[in-house]
Amino acid sequence: MATERYNPRASEPRWQKAWEEARLFETPNDDGRPTYYVLEMFPYPSGRIHIGHTRNYTMGDVVARYKRAKGFNVLHPMGWDAFGMPAENAAMQNKVHPKEWTYQNIAAMRAGLKMMGLSLDWSREFATCDVDYYHRQQMLFLDFHEKGLVTRKTSKVNWDPVDQTVLANEQVIDGRGWRSGAEVESRELAQWFFKITDYSEDLLKALDGLDEWPEKVRLMQRNWIGRSEGLSIRWALVEETAPESVRELETYTTRPDTIFGASFMAIAADHPLAKKAAEGNPELAAFIEECRRIGTSAAALETAEKKGFDTDIKVRHPFDPEWTLSVYVANFVLMEYGTGAIFGCPSGDQRDLDFANKYGLPVIPVVMPEGADAATFQITEESYSDDGVMLNSRFLDGMTNDAAFKEVAKRLEKETLDGRPVAERKVNFRLRDWGVSRQRYWGCPIPMIHCEACGVVPVPKEDLPVQLPDDIDFDRPGNPLDRHPSWRHVKCPECGADARRETDTMDTFVDSSWYFARFTSPHADAPTDREAANRWLPVDQYIGGIEHAILHLLYSRFFVRAMRAAGHLDLDEPFKGLFTQGMVVHETYRAADGRWLAPVEVRLEGTGEERRAIEIATGEEVTIGSLEKMSKSKKNTVSPEEITESFGADTARWFMLSDSPPDRDVEWTDEGAAGAHRFVQRVWRLVAEAAPAVTDASPRAAKSGEAVAISKPAHKALKVVGEDIERLAFNRAIARVHELVNELQAPFSGLDKADGSARAAAREAVEILIHLVAPFMPHLAEECWARIGGHSLVAAGAWPDYDADLIVDNDIVLPVQINGKKRGDLTIARDADQAAVEKAVLGLDFVQKALNGAPPRKVIVVPQRIVNVVA
Repeated sequence: MATERYNPRASEPRWQKAWEEARLFETPNDDGRPTYYVLEMFPYPSGRIHIGHTRNYTMGDVVARYKRAKGFNVLHPMGWDAFGMPAENAAMQNKVHPKEWTYQNIAAMRAGLKMMGLSLDWSREFATCDVDYYHRQQMLFLDFHEKGLVTRKTSKVNWDPVDQTVLANEQVIDGRGWRSGAEVESRELAQWFFKITDYSEDLLKALDGLDEWPEKVRLMQRNWIGRSEGLSIRWALVEETAPESVRELETYTTRPDTIFGASFMAIAADHPLAKKAAEGNPELAAFIEECRRIGTSAAALETAEKKGFDTDIKVRHPFDPEWTLSVYVANFVLMEYGTGAIFGCPSGDQRDLDFANKYGLPVIPVVMPEGADAATFQITEESYSDDGVMLNSRFLDGMTNDAAFKEVAKRLEKETLDGRPVAERKVNFRLRDWGVSRQRYWGCPIPMIHCEACGVVPVPKEDLPVQLPDDIDFDRPGNPLDRHPSWRHVKCPECGADARRETDTMDTFVDSSWYFARFTSPHADAPTDREAANRWLPVDQYIGGIEHAILHLLYSRFFVRAMRAAGHLDLDEPFKGLFTQGMVVHETYRAADGRWLAPVEVRLEGTGEERRAIEIATGEEVTIGSLEKMSKSKKNTVSPEEITESFGADTARWFMLSDSPPDRDVEWTDEGAAGAHRFVQRVWRLVAEAAPAVTDASPRAAKSGEAVAISKPAHKALKVVGEDIERLAFNRAIARVHELVNELQAPFSGLDKADGSARAAAREAVEILIHLVAPFMPHLAEECWARIGGHSLVAAGAWPDYDADLIVDNDIVLPVQINGKKRGDLTIARDADQAAVEKAVLGLDFVQKALNGAPPRKVIVVPQRIVNVVA
């Protein structure tokens, strides 16, 4: 009788209900088993889950299910990174409240994730826009403020004059606001900052201990923190050119060895000297205003045309008072880096060279490659920034860069200007304090109060939470909190006078910088239950995209240090293991009129060079584009709901992890999904057809006889699949399951006539197969388990133990040497004794040929290693 097909649409909801009713994935904090915390970066509730979510969360789910089966108390929670500008944009466009829009999206996405059969502890779910969550975040803010880790200062920011808000560097595109399209201005605003720079050295050094992180991520963080050892140099201004009362200009450089290549000085547009010089110079003031319209990011400055304005101020070279250099205001120098002033060495820096060539400034080569000819070496269009030999540098000539660095430092440290050393060795960091102020409504309110008499004072903890008002409007740009009729008006907690609330809300990176700690005790009155946090953290396996390799991870690392200082946990790092998964990509389709078409709107025909795409609605051929990350804008997305409806969740899970290594991109294709579904059916048929013979059998491995052909591949697969999951090598584990199914096909074909030993071995092999597929295809595993008469849930079962005797091959291959030189190999039973090995070796054709009928002088057998025949 033919086996009925596996029906995921009937099976999957049934098993999801069974897991939920058994509360199988709810994780008690007081469980005595060893803990394991697996976490995927939580999603922004945009409205629907996409196939990228499926891949990311399935990876974590495989690990969670496997570790649970291995006897760990597994924490695998889910929440929502729910604050941010998209909700406000939706409010303006759709006339809907951000809260309503956000929670509707959460409901839709929660349903989508549940369809995937993820083993999540939903009892710990929260959204960062929940008052309960941001109440505790405000408590943390006040604790950090008390510990001196929060400060308020004036800072240069990107300002969108239309949306009337600060923009992150990433939101400035070609000098314009990402949403409004308005020209961005550089403004100075009073902002709240977390003092992440207090931990610069610690954040850098601790990277060496994160040996379960990808090296590329650690390198990105090292570069972002940007530790450098250099020299702070004070340059005397030529008095008659300098503004009144200004006598010096301080620079910081990591290359003091190139000081004799100095061609000009460049200062930031908002440097105090630039502002002084502009007071009586309208043209300079206009240039400074122009510089304000460039974004504040280093990337924006790198791509912008290099421009400068000669202030007519000059400095004296510290080694030659007769040598003067002009001071330019330059659009590529940031006040936030170093001292906001540099000396330009065109021969050693491409940016400086471009600037010098543009303004006709001298270019003096001061470092040349070792072995180059000093008489002919020159720099014209391309700078030389590598190490080498000093030239044109007076007393430094012939030195290495390192020796020249030390010599310049030694000499300038002895010189004085106004009674202080001209130079001082300094360690500098690229890392800047984290500005957390955002001029928007949909974010965590900053719990501070402005009082004319008392200044800025914290909200008393007993008055928390500072809750967002619901009665707001988005009928015009700007922060609705600024124009709310009552919310911002409050009494000063210190003097009782009329005061006003801080109307800035926190950067959403704050929300995601400690959520992993809140998951350990999501209902605690304090931000954390310290005992629970210490028990669960750090996260054993954190999974997420490489796009968060710098800011999110760096801010989270800062947060655990700040929370430790405030007494909320005892932790050095938030994430022990980090895995950055690849993206899901799909080809794009574009109609002749420029419209992007979704995959469901296209019919594909032909193969290879004859392959083409037809728009179903019009019958017109469309252009097939390149593989790109799935995005709504190009409509190359595939809905997990569509896949689940067609093939089931297990098919999507299996295909997402089978097609490529998990750290690489995977291409979604209908053919690949169909292939995965065929394998689902194949596993089902193998188990269902074996069920009559194994249902009443007791599982037992066969170590001899024909049934070994059943037990041996099953136990080998059990070993390697477990090892592959431990390494997150999901595609390799899946390939091994494919091999096992192939290997069981033949011995299973005659089970109806098999003896008790074979049926017992088959029963065990089927159980092993079910446990192997369970982390990947949990619904299919449960259905198969029920089919062979299993009464418990596979998801609650233990991972089987492999038999060490069955994973060892009976045959081994021994290299055979003749007089010390390898001539061939011998395949023989592993347990063969020395006499049997000698006999077998002497029977080999190439050995007989070498001996030419004579007996060997000696046969040396190194057991299970090598054989050497001495002729």
